[in-house]
Amino acid sequence: MEIEIATLGGYEEVGRQMTAVRAGDDIVIFDMGLNLSKVLIHDNVETESMHSLDLIDMGAIPDDRVMSELEGDVQAIVPTHGHLDHIAGIPKLAHRYDAPIVGSPYTIELVKQQIDDEGKFQVDNDLVKMKAGGTMAIGDSEQVEMEFVNVTHSIIDAINPVLHTPEGAIVYGLDKRLDHTPVIGDPIDMDRFREIGRQDEGVLAYIEDCTNAGSKGRTPSEAYAKKHVEDTLTSMEDYSGGIIATTFSSHIARVKTLVEYAREIGRQPVLLGRSMEKYSGTAERLDFVDFQGDVGMYGHRKSVDRAFKRIMKEGKGNFLPIVTGHQGEPRAMLTRMGRGETPYEIDDGDKVVFSASVIPEPTNEGQRYQSEQLLRMQGARLYDDIHVSGHLREEGHYEMLQALQPQHLIPGHQTLKGRSPYVDLAKSQGYKLGRDVHVTQNGSVIQLVE
Repeated sequence: MEIEIATLGGYEEVGRQMTAVRAGDDIVIFDMGLNLSKVLIHDNVETESMHSLDLIDMGAIPDDRVMSELEGDVQAIVPTHGHLDHIAGIPKLAHRYDAPIVGSPYTIELVKQQIDDEGKFQVDNDLVKMKAGGTMAIGDSEQVEMEFVNVTHSIIDAINPVLHTPEGAIVYGLDKRLDHTPVIGDPIDMDRFREIGRQDEGVLAYIEDCTNAGSKGRTPSEAYAKKHVEDTLTSMEDYSGGIIATTFSSHIARVKTLVEYAREIGRQPVLLGRSMEKYSGTAERLDFVDFQGDVGMYGHRKSVDRAFKRIMKEGKGNFLPIVTGHQGEPRAMLTRMGRGETPYEIDDGDKVVFSASVIPEPTNEGQRYQSEQLLRMQGARLYDDIHVSGHLREEGHYEMLQALQPQHLIPGHQTLKGRSPYVDLAKSQGYKLGRDVHVTQNGSVIQLVE
């Protein structure tokens, strides 16, 4: 059976992920993401009303025109998890393909919200929910099957899809860490990865996320981050002024931890910001998390300002606002607070806890720097990097290679420079660049089996 892999997005940058695999006459697309930094450098850009071709020209979503070179029919569009760099291109591109969008329950719910917000295109693709451990036939030949393997990442309900073909399995490995003690959900299913590596024809190709491939050791568990948050917040227990926390709004496990330890130090947690309300509200509605008690969630500007006025009236020492804006996004809640655009007044000595790292990209780094300076000018004390990454470090990559023993490796999710540590790591395990390690670009097609 002919096997081709089209690398459409995320192979020259961190963002706008998209990969297509053709097995015989059947094609599966993995991810359709957005490169948010390409949007943020423009003022007041509303992607919902923009045409896909304009977003492609901006470098914001994948250029999928190379799909016309693949001789087959798209049978499924498969987002691996709900981060925007994996799903936010779906409203702009999915309608071009007569195929269902298949994902885990939480991911599909977030995709649905993306589609509902779309203002330019009508997206009528069927939305199909499949849990980790589930399988589905691809095409009519009964020779190709897709499986979801449970993984752990910085968002709940993440999976790695595996395409089983007569030539071996194609494992799409974006994004994960080897977390055996997650705060929410099940541990990564390493037993299943080992089985896939040993069964039938083994693993023909492994497409891997290289984000932290140059970092030594292993990525700590989310349980470690929980302890870090506990240590940080309990150290502030006797402080009577304002404490603000910020994290990825999609990081439900971290939000849950912040809520828990806000109560431990006698403060009422309040979730503020549109995306904070969206992700946490969706997770609670689908029973992935139970925040318990009276947790306020406010997304719209007026309701957020009312919440801030209540906090100022009843005393900042009684509340812990958990807000968006850890990357310094211009319109996010923490940035507005830093600019003095909300009723919340930051006083000298108030604490701001960044339970997130800066995404290593110049736009984010610049915006985060500016946000921090605005907060410092008001007298805030900053607590940085109370966080663990959602991506594998060196030891995790070694373990995945040992488990899967793939014939071919395709590094992704990074620039050329960012992929080089993974290439070095692969070479140390006997792989060779140009033979079985394929360093590719956006818009390229790799033929693995003719």
